[in-house]
Amino acid sequence: MFDNGKLLATGGVSSLEGAGGGGLASWALITGYGTRDGVGVDGHATYISLPDYSLWTEGAAVGLFDRVELSYTHLTFDTEKVGATLGLGKNFEFDQDVYGAKVKLVGDAVYDQDSLLPEISVGLQYKDTDHGAILHAVGAKSASGTDYYIAATKLFLAQSLLVDVTLRETKANQFGILGFGGDKHDDYSTQIEGSAAYLFSRQFALGAEYRSKPDNLGIAREDDSWDIFAAYFLNKHVSLTAAYLDLGNIVIKDHQNGVYLSLQVGE
Repeated sequence: MFDNGKLLATGGVSSLEGAGGGGLASWALITGYGTRDGVGVDGHATYISLPDYSLWTEGAAVGLFDRVELSYTHLTFDTEKVGATLGLGKNFEFDQDVYGAKVKLVGDAVYDQDSLLPEISVGLQYKDTDHGAILHAVGAKSASGTDYYIAATKLFLAQSLLVDVTLRETKANQFGILGFGGDKHDDYSTQIEGSAAYLFSRQFALGAEYRSKPDNLGIAREDDSWDIFAAYFLNKHVSLTAAYLDLGNIVIKDHQNGVYLSLQVGE
């Protein structure tokens, strides 16, 4: 069942919300190393350290026959000293559950090298955040919501280059940690995610990502995010990702840039 037949690194790593991809972006690639005849599974743990906040995520995903991906991730956002400033209490935490599904429609990023057609997948992520009363107080319209996305990923093996573009329909504030919709906007908006990675070897990749975000809340502007990452694939069972991450403004604090560290294990 677990055939591990795909090329090393082609399962990607686990994104912030648990889908196979980069750290910020969800890619078209199906997680794991299972081929069309097998299954791939992985688990991940990620830590993000910012000047005024921190974020932990842990989750698991399964790739079914290189066609369907199902994932679950739990996020814990620690407000640290900012929580006390906002009257919530020091180290006040928001918790979020993310349930994801992705289906590959056409193409194969690895094996369709003679075609310009990328691998294309569609997906959704249902996100549910606690402390709904607090989220409503800051202007969010809901504590839960669903993102929809379409991703196109192409691997140019001869150039050792991977490129992804993803369009996301979302109402999420700060990835949904601050709820969905707001006093400024309460409609879905189209946001873009982009990734580019250069494979220096079969085991090591260096790249960058950009992800735009809606600006729904009047309490504070929301900036777009980006990162520069390095991923090392020890083998098909263990990978490590480190990144410099910039999330911009979060509520009352600007310049929220810091370190992103993620461990992924799988079969």
